[in-house]
Amino acid sequence: MNKFELMIPGAKSAAGPLAVVAPWDRSPIGEVALADAATVEQALDTAYALFRNRDGWLPRAKRIEILEKAQALIRERTETLALESAREGGKPLPDSKVEIARAIDCLKICVETLRADAGEVIPMGVTASSANRIAFTQLEPIGVVVAISAFNHPFNLIVHQVGPALAAGCPVIVKPARTTPLMCMRFVEILREVGLPAEWCQPLMPENNELSSKLAADTRVAFLSFIGSAKVGWNLRSQLAPGARCALEHGGVAPVIVAADADLAQAVPLLAKGGFYHAGQVCVSVQRVFVARKIVKEFSAQLAEAAKKLVVGDPTLAETEVGPLIDPAEVDRIEKWVNEALDGGAELLCGGRRLPNHCYAPTVLLNPAPDAKVSIHEVFGPVVCVYTFDEMDSAIAEANRLPFAFQAAVFTRDIDTALRCGERLDASAVMVNDHTAFRVDWMPFAGLRQSGYGVGGIPHTLHDMQVRKMMVIKSPEIKR
Repeated sequence: MNKFELMIPGAKSAAGPLAVVAPWDRSPIGEVALADAATVEQALDTAYALFRNRDGWLPRAKRIEILEKAQALIRERTETLALESAREGGKPLPDSKVEIARAIDCLKICVETLRADAGEVIPMGVTASSANRIAFTQLEPIGVVVAISAFNHPFNLIVHQVGPALAAGCPVIVKPARTTPLMCMRFVEILREVGLPAEWCQPLMPENNELSSKLAADTRVAFLSFIGSAKVGWNLRSQLAPGARCALEHGGVAPVIVAADADLAQAVPLLAKGGFYHAGQVCVSVQRVFVARKIVKEFSAQLAEAAKKLVVGDPTLAETEVGPLIDPAEVDRIEKWVNEALDGGAELLCGGRRLPNHCYAPTVLLNPAPDAKVSIHEVFGPVVCVYTFDEMDSAIAEANRLPFAFQAAVFTRDIDTALRCGERLDASAVMVNDHTAFRVDWMPFAGLRQSGYGVGGIPHTLHDMQVRKMMVIKSPEIKR
């Protein structure tokens, strides 16, 4: 069993440890020391003192060296890290291996961005008032970063938040999800092993939510990176100190439009993967699929058949395709939502039942009521809803009727249909002939409206965690 003591240099906490259990069988797999108020204060003091001491900033070459060494060490330990991540978070082992590979690539992107990202020259000498001057910008760290993360990608989400902060030269305090703190501690352990001074990345688990809020709202914090529920994210944003910036990544209720001319042999496997990957516990998981009436029966039957074939089970086994929900209460909630939809007239095509070890059968519902919870809220579970449409514009209107906008998709063989949907769907990204959960780590990744604030993706996050400082030099020797 993994046990992590406080990783805040010099700190001692009066709080007891947090027990971590595996979602598959609720067996104990680790302990993490909890941080009390004094510990949180010390972490903030340490991080802020680092930032204020410019002579102690980590040079760019040193940051690159640390990030490159961390990549190599993670690559060496991929199998072990993937197994630990699958056990802690419940994501099946094959997908957890992909997560570790993505984390390695994320650190690589940090380095590539650092090597290429520079300031700019500002034109001078173009008016009498700007004569005899040159001006240019350089990049500086924004300040102390507080990163608050989610459970569903317990290793890669931490890398997504901590990697850019360190690349930018920011001291970072990171709070993982209460259900999955072990992989965060493991990543910080790796960073320290390859030479990062402990003060530059301090992981902690506050003993209560009040301390987490105080951590985010502290006046010493320059940037909040938050991944989690909209309710918590918007509340934290409202508490930020004046001048503090933030990026919020919440959930969506991802819509897909399947036109009458769609290639079902292509669409069905992709939508099954996008809907049931990690048991639907993904912020851009396929949830609402609007299908042309002409093909809705055939599509629904094929999607249900694909869902029935998925292997549900122990996430640490190579053959498992769908694992458990993160918490037993989530199984209760999803069961309640599905039963409510069935009582309201939805047709159950497959699933709709609890399975052992806190799993829920991959479920396909046909035509739930517009006001059913599965139609208006993020399920965050293995449930895909199929709706029938007659007119394309009515499907687009239904897709857009909720106050969420993240990633959307359309399946069609017609370029005009694809472009019409791309233009009219409320989304930060529209996938054509692919599922809504597609992501590579260098692309912009942004929730709009209630789905978030700011833009994720490694280069974009790194950009947000830096400021561009301009220097203007005046000299009579500057004639150009």
